[in-house]
Amino acid sequence: MYKRILLKLSGESLQGNQKYGIDEHKLDEYAVQIKEITDKGIQVAIVIGGGNIFRGLQGVNKGFDRVRGDQMGMLATVINSLALQSALESVGTKAQVYTSIGMEPVGEAYSKWKAINALEQGTVAIVAGGTGNPYFTTDTASALRAVELEANVLLKGTRVDGIYTADPEKDPTATKYTEISFDEVYEKNLKIMDLTAFTLCRENKLSIIVFDMDKKGNLSKLLSGEAIGTIVKE
Repeated sequence: MYKRILLKLSGESLQGNQKYGIDEHKLDEYAVQIKEITDKGIQVAIVIGGGNIFRGLQGVNKGFDRVRGDQMGMLATVINSLALQSALESVGTKAQVYTSIGMEPVGEAYSKWKAINALEQGTVAIVAGGTGNPYFTTDTASALRAVELEANVLLKGTRVDGIYTADPEKDPTATKYTEISFDEVYEKNLKIMDLTAFTLCRENKLSIIVFDMDKKGNLSKLLSGEAIGTIVKE
C-alpha cells in the first residue's frame, strides 16, 4: 500500500502504565510491530517525542528558560530513540539513530541523503532531536522529516483509535471519522497535531493517518489496507 512511511510515536506512549520513563514491555511490543512491516519491505522512518522524560513547556512552567527547556526535551527524544533502536536490534531489525544536532558517537548527524540511503537498504531510520530548534514540537519534526524523506504517508500512533467529533473520554456521543479532509479538520478545529505540523502536511499534500498503536497488530493491518484509524487527506 505504501512504500515508505514516517511513523510518529509519542513519548508518553512509551511509558505504558508507568507514570514516568520507558516501559520495556511496551517498547518491545512496538519493536515487534515495526519489524512486522519492515519484513514486508516497507521503508520506515520514525520520530519519537520525549514527554515521558521531559517536556520543554513543563520546564517553562517551573521556571526554565524556554530555549533551554526545549533543548532538554530534544535530549529526551534522543534517549527514547536510542531505546527503540536497541529494541529493534534485539528482534533482528537494523536501525540507525540520526540526530538533528551533532551528537556523535551517540547518533549520526541527520541528513536527508544518509537517511534515505539507510531506508533503501532496509534499515529503520530514527530521527531524534526534533527539528533541532526550540519552539517546535516533535509533531512539526515528524511532518518536516516525512516531507523531506519523501514518505508516502505520516502515521501518527496514539492511544486512541482515530479522530472523533469530540473527546470520546469526555463526550459519550462523540463519533469517529474514518476519513476527513484537511479543510474539515481546520474548520472544525480538531486537535490532531499542532498547526505548524498540520499546515506543513497540508501544503505538501501528505496524508496523515491517526491510529491506535497500542493495539497489537494494528500497524501491520493498517499497512495491509485494512480500515484502521482515521485518514486526513485532500
